[in-house]
Amino acid sequence: MGLNLGNLMKQVQNVQKKAAEAQAELSNLEVIGECGGVQVICDGQGKFKSITISPETLNVDKETLETLEDIISTAMKQAGERAAKEMEEKMKQVTGGIKIPGLF
Repeated sequence: MGLNLGNLMKQVQNVQKKAAEAQAELSNLEVIGECGGVQVICDGQGKFKSITISPETLNVDKETLETLEDIISTAMKQAGERAAKEMEEKMKQVTGGIKIPGLF
């Protein structure tokens, strides 16, 4: 019995569509982690969104606290972007440059 390529392609397209929908849902999800007066928010894909530090945690003025939050946020976003770029480059090597939806 031979493979039904038309049916297989439909299944692949269906999986790709569902993967794209799941990725969209995850990117809109907010996940919060809290510890010792620090709150970090990421999306459902683990991408950093923001950090909030309680003034009591560091015993500093509001301006210093906001500056520290900005510095940490920028560093976290840069690290995430660099990690995503590294992952994309590594996956290009694995797939021979073929982009596979949902993989990267």
